[in-house]
Amino acid sequence: MSATIAIVVFVVSYLFIITERVNQALIALSGGVLLLLTGIYEWRDAFTSYIDWNTITLLFSMMVLVSITSKTGLFEYIAVRFAQWVKGAPIPLLIGTAALTAIGSALLANVTTVLLFVPIILTLTKLLKLPAFPYLLSIIFSANIGGTATLIGDPPNIMIGQAVEHLTFLSFVVHLGPVVLIIFLVMLFALIWLFRKQLVIHDNKYIDQLMKMDGQRYLKKTPMLYQSVTVMSFTILGFLLHPILHIELTTVAVCGALLLLLLTDKEAGVEKIFQQVEWVTLFFFIGLFMLVGGLEEVGIIDELARGMMWLTEGDLPYTSILILWISGIFSGIVDNIPFVAAMIPVIQEFQVYGMANLDPLWWSLALGACLGGNGTLIGASSNVVVAGLAEGANQRISFLRYMLYGFPLVIVSLIICMIYVYFRYLLPFQHTIN
Repeated sequence: MSATIAIVVFVVSYLFIITERVNQALIALSGGVLLLLTGIYEWRDAFTSYIDWNTITLLFSMMVLVSITSKTGLFEYIAVRFAQWVKGAPIPLLIGTAALTAIGSALLANVTTVLLFVPIILTLTKLLKLPAFPYLLSIIFSANIGGTATLIGDPPNIMIGQAVEHLTFLSFVVHLGPVVLIIFLVMLFALIWLFRKQLVIHDNKYIDQLMKMDGQRYLKKTPMLYQSVTVMSFTILGFLLHPILHIELTTVAVCGALLLLLLTDKEAGVEKIFQQVEWVTLFFFIGLFMLVGGLEEVGIIDELARGMMWLTEGDLPYTSILILWISGIFSGIVDNIPFVAAMIPVIQEFQVYGMANLDPLWWSLALGACLGGNGTLIGASSNVVVAGLAEGANQRISFLRYMLYGFPLVIVSLIICMIYVYFRYLLPFQHTIN
């Protein structure tokens, strides 16, 4: 009975989220409260087991850092200088945005990267009178694709890296980097072809105005500017040094946010900064974690994972390809974090049954979970953050409109990954056993 209730609440909530007739955060939280009222789990379980406070706190901290830094005019300055560098050309601007987002997401957490880039691109598109949607799409897609390439780029990779000791930072780059580059190029060419008619500036006066602009005038050269740049730089450095220092990314972000709040309290004001935090986005995450937690509590996610393993009967190629597709499709529907958490112990059990080489399974899980997040607006944390920032700037992204582009990209990405995994890992394995 409890399993039926959890499924019904999740499906109904998901349908309301898709239709977007009611605020998504309100729907997700209402679904979570329904699970509490029906006794699926208690508040203690929700707060201690299912709501990922690390993700919530990381998001909040980065929102604070970005909010304070935005008051200095730094984002506007970067936007103007970047646009002038590409001479205001829409397609080079799209390429540059995608490339920088992908690189940033590989070196930082992809959520952090989109928090930094979205304000810049929203400023640029408004300045050049260009549609923001293609650029926001490129940021979401590039963040998830770039984050797939490294251990620290996406939460599923961090979880896999922590569970499997021999999979180091370099291992992820070497094994996932090549296929990520291919998928990134395919995505980029597809976006350019799909939006080529919209990526046009109809009046050269906007470009002329851009080239004449002095980016320096946007900078407010007060102590807050230098404090923001310094603290933001040290925070990013802390992210990059995570494999060496072994300090949690959330801890680094919280320290950076608190330090900058202390330094800029008189100039920025803590109350004003907190008012600019995207609270709706944060509460949507909380509600989403509660909804998925209901599926975890009644064992649905775990049973799905174990059932998938039972279907393969221990065959490595079949298991690897099935994990890739199931994790890819499933991660587009719900957040990929709980799915990966359920899959890790299941894959580890295969060693008990005599499967010695589990690496192809780990790479399939990482590729499917990270790239599958592009499927819907709630498939990955970075998607939700971009949607929240865009809505705050009156550039709302429709759930269904996004899915028209995101879901086909996931299918193409999984096909490319399937070919890659087969020829790099599974074909050599079949040769060795023959």
